[in-house]
Amino acid sequence: MAARRRETRWGEGMANKTALYNRHVALNARMVDFAGWLLPVQYPTGPKEEHRRVREAAGLFDIDHMGQITVSGPDALAYLQSVMTADVARFALGEANYSLMCYADGTVVDDVFIYRLPDRYFIAVNASNNDKDTRWLEHHRAGLDVEVRNVSAETYMLALQGPRAEAILQPLAGEDLSALERHHVIETQVAGVDAIVGRTGYTGEDGFELYFPAEHAGAVWDALLEAGAPHGLLPAGLAARDTLRLEAALPLYGQEISPSITPFAARLGWVVSFDKGPFVGREALLKERLEGPARRLIGLRMTEGGVARHGYPIVSAEGEPIGEVTSGSYGPAVDAFIGLGLVAPEHARTGTAIGVEIRGRVKPAVVVRLPFYKAS
Repeated sequence: MAARRRETRWGEGMANKTALYNRHVALNARMVDFAGWLLPVQYPTGPKEEHRRVREAAGLFDIDHMGQITVSGPDALAYLQSVMTADVARFALGEANYSLMCYADGTVVDDVFIYRLPDRYFIAVNASNNDKDTRWLEHHRAGLDVEVRNVSAETYMLALQGPRAEAILQPLAGEDLSALERHHVIETQVAGVDAIVGRTGYTGEDGFELYFPAEHAGAVWDALLEAGAPHGLLPAGLAARDTLRLEAALPLYGQEISPSITPFAARLGWVVSFDKGPFVGREALLKERLEGPARRLIGLRMTEGGVARHGYPIVSAEGEPIGEVTSGSYGPAVDAFIGLGLVAPEHARTGTAIGVEIRGRVKPAVVVRLPFYKAS
């Protein structure tokens, strides 16, 4: 079962605090409840500037609300093959790869990152799914010699993202980071603290995700901010994180993927491997691949302004309902109002004129190629 996370209740029914809560408050961050955790949505610099810094220099994110699970034992690989859509057998030692876990009907339990380490698989899961994922994984290990352990309570997670991330982290790291390729991982030290360092992230930029013992959260955070100051590093909040991932067209659980959305609808069929053998959801997903999904994820750009928010109806050029927005915002780096949405496949072609109903009025938009932004 899920380990008890380090949490401080600040009021009945209120959110949990990460170990860096007081540091965020000292930086005058605006705190909000996200997935049951009290986290900074923005700092006084504002989300647009935080977004810009990540694109041009670097940003530091407290993402300790996310969960971490280890899988080990003689049957670890066979077990992961049975519950993941990706072919885990193809993950080389030191690689970090994206995968999905699906229900039997092909909809998504969660999207995860799997880091293959010498003695275990280390898996990062979404905050809102931490307990659910652990129960799901426990349920499917029956009869196998495998240990599933939720290590969220003892593990802290930070993300250092942006083109200056390597220059900032290198003086604090125990390894040559230039040798660490994208989607790879090493066990090393950061600011003298044992850490797992993955060259992964959720912004569309180069960068690192850092996992280390929770008791060192403050020391590592402070060391990174100090090392990053000459490079223009800013602490960044949830608002910038969301616009960054939206520009990069990265899915958010509960919006682009969910228990009612399949990988093929979300354009994530590339992470489903049918050749590896049986896994949960395989038959339903094979059927969908052969028949085609009933909905397709699109990118849309508003042509006359307006924010296409989650849940807003999408209509055809003739005004007929064809789907709904999953995510939308202003994209600072692309200087446009953009969004993602699920529509009937015949309306998913790039260049198709569509509309988004915003507070009772239809605003024009056009289907565009994804991603909206790609780092050079």
